[in-house]
Amino acid sequence: MLHISIASFGYHRSGPPHDPGGNGGGFVFDCRFLPNPGREAAYRHLNGLDPEVQAYLEALPETGVLLQHALALIEQAARQYRTVGYTHLHVAFGCTGGQHRSVYCSEQAARMLRDAGYSVSVLHTETEHWP
Repeated sequence: MLHISIASFGYHRSGPPHDPGGNGGGFVFDCRFLPNPGREAAYRHLNGLDPEVQAYLEALPETGVLLQHALALIEQAARQYRTVGYTHLHVAFGCTGGQHRSVYCSEQAARMLRDAGYSVSVLHTETEHWP
């Protein structure tokens, strides 16, 4: 059975996380082109799990476009991985600090992939830096 691990990370701090499946591959999606809620006082001390940040990012058309394209690639790879018998696919979403955009995109991608029937886990690598 194929398992998809998803991680959020900060380019400013740790960079892309290591593939826990041991394959040394997968996808890394850069969320830094999305407007940063962390630059606004109302969202600075929140993170991508908070409803206020989620609403902010959901209101941006470019967030939906990023997720749509990322999921198309992930699902295409997952189908092929299943065909050849691979058991793990690693996906990471990064933003500047690993607190807002990457966390939101990781969670949304995980939800969509679970809804499509995939086994998915999520790791947020920068939680120790969140306020």
